[in-house]
Amino acid sequence: MPDDAKENMGENVAESLFEAPPEGEQERMVEAILFASAEPVSVADMNARMPHGADAAVAVQHLQKRYEGRGVQVVKVGDAWAIRTAPDLGFLMQKETVETRKLSRAAIETLAIVAYHQPVTRAEIEEIRGVSVSRGTVDQLLELEWIRFGRRRMTPGRPVTFVVTQEFLDHFGLESARDLPGLRELRSAGLLDNRPPPGDVVEDGDGADEDQTDMFVPDAEEDDE
Repeated sequence: MPDDAKENMGENVAESLFEAPPEGEQERMVEAILFASAEPVSVADMNARMPHGADAAVAVQHLQKRYEGRGVQVVKVGDAWAIRTAPDLGFLMQKETVETRKLSRAAIETLAIVAYHQPVTRAEIEEIRGVSVSRGTVDQLLELEWIRFGRRRMTPGRPVTFVVTQEFLDHFGLESARDLPGLRELRSAGLLDNRPPPGDVVEDGDGADEDQTDMFVPDAEEDDE
Protein backbone atom coordinates (compact mmCIF):
# COMPACT_ATOMS: atom_id res chain seq x y z
CA MET A 1 0.00 0.00 0.00
CA PRO A 2 1.43 3.45 -0.90
CA ASP A 3 2.67 5.60 1.96
CA ASP A 4 0.12 8.33 1.14
CA ALA A 5 -2.76 5.88 1.41
CA LYS A 6 -1.46 4.57 4.75
CA GLU A 7 -1.14 8.13 6.07
CA ASN A 8 -4.70 9.02 5.01
CA MET A 9 -6.02 5.83 6.60
CA GLY A 10 -4.24 6.71 9.84
CA GLU A 11 -5.80 10.17 9.86
CA ASN A 12 -9.28 8.73 9.25
CA VAL A 13 -8.85 6.26 12.11
CA ALA A 14 -7.69 9.08 14.44
CA GLU A 15 -10.68 11.23 13.48
CA SER A 16 -13.11 8.36 14.11
CA LEU A 17 -11.62 7.77 17.56
CA PHE A 18 -12.37 11.36 18.59
CA GLU A 19 -15.64 11.78 16.72
CA ALA A 20 -18.46 12.94 18.98
CA PRO A 21 -21.40 10.53 19.48
CA PRO A 22 -24.64 11.33 17.60
CA GLU A 23 -26.84 13.98 19.25
CA GLY A 24 -29.48 11.40 20.12
CA GLU A 25 -26.88 9.27 21.87
CA GLN A 26 -25.62 12.29 23.82
CA GLU A 27 -29.17 12.97 25.04
CA ARG A 28 -29.42 9.36 26.24
CA MET A 29 -26.13 9.73 28.10
CA VAL A 30 -27.27 12.93 29.83
CA GLU A 31 -30.59 11.28 30.67
CA ALA A 32 -28.80 8.32 32.25
CA ILE A 33 -26.52 10.56 34.30
CA LEU A 34 -29.36 12.71 35.65
CA PHE A 35 -31.62 9.73 36.32
CA ALA A 36 -28.96 7.94 38.36
CA SER A 37 -27.94 10.98 40.39
CA ALA A 38 -29.85 12.02 43.53
CA GLU A 39 -28.17 15.42 43.42
CA PRO A 40 -28.19 17.98 40.58
CA VAL A 41 -25.29 17.54 38.16
CA SER A 42 -23.38 20.40 36.52
CA VAL A 43 -22.65 20.55 32.80
CA ALA A 44 -18.93 20.32 33.56
CA ASP A 45 -19.45 17.07 35.50
CA MET A 46 -21.55 15.62 32.69
CA ASN A 47 -18.94 16.55 30.08
CA ALA A 48 -16.28 14.87 32.22
CA ARG A 49 -18.22 11.60 32.13
CA MET A 50 -19.20 11.70 28.45
CA PRO A 51 -16.98 10.77 25.47
CA HIS A 52 -14.60 13.27 23.90
CA GLY A 53 -16.40 15.77 21.67
CA ALA A 54 -19.78 15.46 23.39
CA ASP A 55 -21.56 18.68 24.37
CA ALA A 56 -23.63 18.16 27.51
CA ALA A 57 -24.92 21.76 27.48
CA VAL A 58 -26.63 21.25 24.12
CA ALA A 59 -27.79 17.73 24.94
CA VAL A 60 -29.44 18.74 28.22
CA GLN A 61 -31.30 21.59 26.50
CA HIS A 62 -32.71 19.16 23.92
CA LEU A 63 -33.55 16.67 26.66
CA GLN A 64 -35.39 19.38 28.61
CA LYS A 65 -37.63 20.08 25.61
CA ARG A 66 -38.22 16.36 25.10
CA TYR A 67 -39.51 16.04 28.68
CA GLU A 68 -41.91 19.00 28.49
CA GLY A 69 -45.39 17.94 29.55
CA ARG A 70 -44.19 14.61 30.95
CA GLY A 71 -44.55 13.28 34.49
CA VAL A 72 -40.97 14.20 35.23
CA GLN A 73 -39.06 17.21 33.97
CA VAL A 74 -35.45 18.20 33.40
CA VAL A 75 -34.97 21.31 35.51
CA LYS A 76 -32.10 23.70 36.15
CA VAL A 77 -31.05 24.09 39.78
CA GLY A 78 -28.50 26.85 40.21
CA ASP A 79 -25.67 25.92 37.84
CA ALA A 80 -26.67 22.26 37.66
CA TRP A 81 -29.43 20.07 36.21
CA ALA A 82 -31.72 17.41 37.66
CA ILE A 83 -34.72 15.22 36.83
CA ARG A 84 -37.62 16.09 39.10
CA THR A 85 -41.32 15.26 39.39
CA ALA A 86 -43.59 17.68 37.53
CA PRO A 87 -44.86 20.31 40.02
CA ASP A 88 -48.54 19.53 39.38
CA LEU A 89 -47.96 15.86 40.28
CA GLY A 90 -46.20 16.53 43.56
CA PHE A 91 -49.27 15.40 45.52
CA LEU A 92 -48.55 11.83 44.39
CA MET A 93 -45.32 11.87 46.38
CA GLN A 94 -46.88 12.92 49.69
CA LYS A 95 -46.70 9.41 51.15
CA GLU A 96 -42.92 9.43 51.20
CA THR A 97 -41.31 9.34 54.66
CA VAL A 98 -40.92 12.94 55.80
CA GLU A 99 -40.74 14.00 59.41
CA THR A 100 -42.32 17.31 60.33
CA ARG A 101 -40.13 19.40 62.60
CA LYS A 102 -40.32 22.89 64.02
CA LEU A 103 -38.10 25.53 62.46
CA SER A 104 -38.00 28.54 64.75
CA ARG A 105 -39.23 31.94 63.66
CA ALA A 106 -35.69 33.21 64.24
CA ALA A 107 -34.33 30.60 61.80
CA ILE A 108 -37.03 31.35 59.24
CA GLU A 109 -36.35 35.09 59.37
CA THR A 110 -32.60 34.54 59.15
CA LEU A 111 -33.01 32.19 56.18
CA ALA A 112 -35.28 34.70 54.42
CA ILE A 113 -32.79 37.54 54.96
CA VAL A 114 -29.94 35.46 53.54
CA ALA A 115 -32.05 34.43 50.54
CA TYR A 116 -33.21 37.95 49.69
CA HIS A 117 -30.04 39.89 50.58
CA GLN A 118 -27.18 37.47 49.82
CA PRO A 119 -24.30 37.75 50.22
CA VAL A 120 -24.98 39.09 53.71
CA THR A 121 -22.90 39.23 56.88
CA ARG A 122 -24.04 38.29 60.39
CA ALA A 123 -23.98 41.96 61.39
CA GLU A 124 -26.23 42.85 58.45
CA ILE A 125 -28.65 40.07 59.37
CA GLU A 126 -28.83 41.43 62.92
CA GLU A 127 -29.33 44.98 61.63
CA ILE A 128 -32.26 43.89 59.45
CA ARG A 129 -33.86 41.75 62.17
CA GLY A 130 -33.21 44.29 64.87
CA VAL A 131 -31.96 41.62 67.30
CA SER A 132 -28.83 39.54 67.71
CA VAL A 133 -28.67 36.20 65.90
CA SER A 134 -27.80 33.28 68.13
CA ARG A 135 -25.13 30.80 67.11
CA GLY A 136 -27.70 28.01 67.27
CA THR A 137 -29.84 29.65 64.59
CA VAL A 138 -26.97 29.91 62.12
CA ASP A 139 -25.66 26.44 62.97
CA GLN A 140 -29.09 24.94 62.37
CA LEU A 141 -29.30 26.41 58.87
CA LEU A 142 -25.73 25.35 58.12
CA GLU A 143 -26.48 21.78 59.25
CA LEU A 144 -29.54 21.69 57.01
CA GLU A 145 -27.20 22.80 54.20
CA TRP A 146 -29.62 25.57 53.26
CA ILE A 147 -27.00 28.28 53.77
CA ARG A 148 -23.22 28.24 53.45
CA PHE A 149 -20.29 30.56 53.96
CA GLY A 150 -19.63 32.98 51.11
CA ARG A 151 -16.66 35.23 50.39
CA ARG A 152 -15.29 37.50 53.07
CA ARG A 153 -16.05 41.21 52.74
CA MET A 154 -13.09 43.43 51.94
CA THR A 155 -13.89 45.62 54.93
CA PRO A 156 -12.25 45.98 58.37
CA GLY A 157 -12.27 42.60 60.07
CA ARG A 158 -13.07 40.89 56.76
CA PRO A 159 -16.41 39.44 58.01
CA VAL A 160 -17.64 36.26 56.38
CA THR A 161 -20.85 36.38 54.35
CA PHE A 162 -23.69 33.87 54.02
CA VAL A 163 -25.47 32.72 50.86
CA VAL A 164 -28.15 30.11 50.14
CA THR A 165 -27.07 26.74 48.78
CA GLN A 166 -28.03 24.65 45.80
CA GLU A 167 -29.77 22.29 48.27
CA PHE A 168 -32.00 25.20 49.35
CA LEU A 169 -32.91 25.96 45.72
CA ASP A 170 -33.55 22.28 44.99
CA HIS A 171 -35.72 21.84 48.10
CA PHE A 172 -38.00 24.73 47.13
CA GLY A 173 -37.94 24.06 43.37
CA LEU A 174 -36.09 27.23 42.42
CA GLU A 175 -33.66 27.71 39.55
CA SER A 176 -31.98 30.62 41.32
CA ALA A 177 -32.58 33.03 44.21
CA ARG A 178 -34.04 35.46 41.66
CA ASP A 179 -37.07 33.16 41.45
CA LEU A 180 -38.04 33.83 45.08
CA PRO A 181 -41.53 35.36 45.37
CA GLY A 182 -41.87 39.09 45.95
CA LEU A 183 -43.63 40.72 48.89
CA ARG A 184 -46.83 41.20 46.91
CA GLU A 185 -46.92 37.50 45.98
CA LEU A 186 -46.28 36.48 49.58
CA ARG A 187 -49.15 38.67 50.84
CA SER A 188 -51.57 37.45 48.16
CA ALA A 189 -50.74 33.84 49.07
CA GLY A 190 -51.38 34.59 52.75
CA LEU A 191 -47.77 33.84 53.68
CA LEU A 192 -47.03 37.35 54.95
CA ASP A 193 -49.21 38.96 57.58
CA ASN A 194 -49.16 42.32 59.35
CA ARG A 195 -46.81 41.25 62.12
CA PRO A 196 -44.67 43.89 63.80
CA PRO A 197 -41.40 44.48 61.95
CA PRO A 198 -38.41 42.33 62.96
CA GLY A 199 -37.06 45.15 65.12
CA ASP A 200 -39.98 44.70 67.51
CA VAL A 201 -39.15 41.08 68.26
CA VAL A 202 -38.02 40.77 71.86
CA GLU A 203 -34.88 38.67 71.58
CA ASP A 204 -33.57 35.62 69.74
CA GLY A 205 -33.86 32.38 71.70
CA ASP A 206 -36.78 33.38 73.98
CA GLY A 207 -39.97 35.05 72.81
CA ALA A 208 -38.91 34.86 69.17
CA ASP A 209 -38.82 31.08 69.31
CA GLU A 210 -42.28 30.76 70.82
CA ASP A 211 -43.79 31.69 67.45
CA GLN A 212 -42.76 28.73 65.31
CA THR A 213 -43.72 27.55 61.86
CA ASP A 214 -44.01 23.97 60.62
CA MET A 215 -41.65 23.16 57.76
CA PHE A 216 -40.57 19.88 56.24
CA VAL A 217 -36.91 19.78 57.17
CA PRO A 218 -34.58 16.88 57.95
CA ASP A 219 -33.59 16.47 61.61
CA ALA A 220 -33.99 20.14 62.55
CA GLU A 221 -33.66 21.12 66.20
CA GLU A 222 -36.84 22.47 67.69
CA ASP A 223 -35.31 25.42 69.52
CA ASP A 224 -32.30 27.70 69.26
CA GLU A 225 -29.55 27.37 71.78
